[in-house]
Amino acid sequence: MKKGIHPEYYYDAKVICACGNTWTTGATVPVVHTDVCYKCHPFFTGEQRIVDTEGQVERFKKRLERYERYRQEEEARAAARTSPERPLDDFGLSPRAVSALSKAGITTAGQALEKLAEGPDALLEIDGFGSKSLIDLKKALRREGYTLPESQAA
Repeated sequence: MKKGIHPEYYYDAKVICACGNTWTTGATVPVVHTDVCYKCHPFFTGEQRIVDTEGQVERFKKRLERYERYRQEEEARAAARTSPERPLDDFGLSPRAVSALSKAGITTAGQALEKLAEGPDALLEIDGFGSKSLIDLKKALRREGYTLPESQAA
């Protein structure tokens, strides 16, 4: 063993816990301070408490709250995006198609979906609304998250 490189060993070092429990043991420092011991640790006591000395639990809870708020906002955005009351102007359809639909009294996505449920001929009968406009309408509704009626999903 080389001299002068090893720390001094204290055979009767005192350990002091935050709960007030003390005992002696061997250590390289004369006094050891600890946050938990066998008398206050939740594993040994069976008590359901969280030992959080660095605020990690609090940070986790804040992160979880932020995620919940974000998820609720996303759900609200998605619901607003697929609202049947959403105007057809928002879908990027040609001005001619939007004008033809509005002249026929169809101004919202819900009304367009109801007309689609009747079949493609119901929309094609509208003056100024042709097959290209019908294809564009279906693509726009799918792109925005709307579910087309069963017979028209193809």
